[in-house]
Amino acid sequence: MDYKDRFLDIYNSNIKREGADKLLSWLEESDFFVAPASTKYHCACEGGLVEHSVKVYEVLREKHFEPDDSEESFAICALLHDVCKVNFYKLSMRNAKNEFGRWEQVPYYSIEDSFPYGHGEKSVFLIERFMKLKLNEAMAIRWHMSGFDDSIKGGSYAVGIAYDKYPLAVKLGISDLESTYLREKGTSQMRT
Repeated sequence: MDYKDRFLDIYNSNIKREGADKLLSWLEESDFFVAPASTKYHCACEGGLVEHSVKVYEVLREKHFEPDDSEESFAICALLHDVCKVNFYKLSMRNAKNEFGRWEQVPYYSIEDSFPYGHGEKSVFLIERFMKLKLNEAMAIRWHMSGFDDSIKGGSYAVGIAYDKYPLAVKLGISDLESTYLREKGTSQMRT
């Protein structure tokens, strides 16, 4: 089963909320299933975004699910935390020296952010255009970047407050980090 099929299976089996079908239709009309997850780091390849989303779900579900947790919330948060990357990357070409020292055209991903609304907050906004999130889901998605979030770099302490009040936010942040830096190591097809 490829990552798109796995994503669809998890999504359709677990997410029954009003508007979920419209959100899925929007994802299918967008570049979500072919987009990379980054410009050159983890899953910088065609289909990398859906691969990353599925792998975050697998870590979240395998390592952090407890009896009182919601299957639907886990699926929503893991599968949709990076919808901010829909229509975000563009495949371009640049000159680079090959292994023989000759210049050649090589592909790379550039960022074309037509809706610069932040990262986690943009994902929350886009999801809620179709489907209402529970407060703990919105907090988890908003703060999934943990210390890499731009507001933290600017001095905000809000992530600590969110993590203290919403365990799902901690679980998603940890799962995103493990997936990105351990499970997705070596998944980039872009030369640096």
